[in-house]
Amino acid sequence: MIIVLKQDAPKEKVHEFCTELEGMGLQINDSKGSDTHILGLIGDTKAIAESWVLANPVVETCRRVSEPYKKANRKFHPDDSVIDVEGVKIGGGSFAVIAGPCSIESEEQITYCAQRVKAAGASLLRGGAFKPRTSPYSFQGMRSEGLDLLKLARRATGSPIVTEIMNTEHLPLFENVDLIQVGARNMQNFELLKAVGRQKKPVLLKRGLANTLEEFVMSAEYIMAEGNENVILCERGIRTFETSMRNTLDLAGVVMLHKMTHLPVIVDPSHACGHAWMVPQLAKAAVAAGADGLMIEVHNDPAKAKCDGAQSLTPDQFDELMGFISKEVEFFGKKMN
Repeated sequence: MIIVLKQDAPKEKVHEFCTELEGMGLQINDSKGSDTHILGLIGDTKAIAESWVLANPVVETCRRVSEPYKKANRKFHPDDSVIDVEGVKIGGGSFAVIAGPCSIESEEQITYCAQRVKAAGASLLRGGAFKPRTSPYSFQGMRSEGLDLLKLARRATGSPIVTEIMNTEHLPLFENVDLIQVGARNMQNFELLKAVGRQKKPVLLKRGLANTLEEFVMSAEYIMAEGNENVILCERGIRTFETSMRNTLDLAGVVMLHKMTHLPVIVDPSHACGHAWMVPQLAKAAVAAGADGLMIEVHNDPAKAKCDGAQSLTPDQFDELMGFISKEVEFFGKKMN
């Protein structure tokens, strides 16, 4: 249930009302925007009559919510959430680009890529240390050593870092990571979602290979229910019957997600197609569809990359793309961060 409070409602009366609701075993998601003050009730509200709620003098109106997700629901939180990653804002009109190699291969490689993507305008540096691969014989990443190299690149450039966590046991290693990524294959790893929800770092949650938008948002709800509301959603393509591309980018899903949730939504055009030559056009389309950011793979020598070289841009290609993206973002009324 959503309760809209009157703008001039006295604070002490609102507090009394909230205390009464909590006494009924309900959790309250309190959202105060520029024009509205909303109480989102989480729990079993079947026994609460709307007439009883409306009879309270602090209440303007109320309505029931059918969606299973509450904290992530835009009805509970009408204003866009803005997630701050070490000073880089994402959402609410602020646009950010995350870029870097799929996997960290050496100090020279990650540092060079970090310097180039930052110079081109990327706000955050990505780099995989723990790599979930389809084949057990493929390169699995440099693991903890890779994390150390990523931190060295951060020190060299000042860029906040983003990297993927594979399981709960690795969480202590991620204490100095600025934005923790939960990958597509772990989107419904509920124990991992709860674990990252209990820590304070922002979380980048990728959509699963074959998950609906509601399932996607429900995974964000798992994180938020544990207390961490700093969640960024990432559309990275879904599996369809099409085989000419790695995945199929669901740009309609980006538009729908903005209606469903107040959380920022970014797009990963690299994984969405698997072809570097397609990435610029998909990135431009994502901006036009209202994305709050992009996540793009950039490698100094894609032909020799140990992971996903076919979908990685060269630094020069990324420079060219960012020249266009920065103007497009401004055209659509957002601010590059």
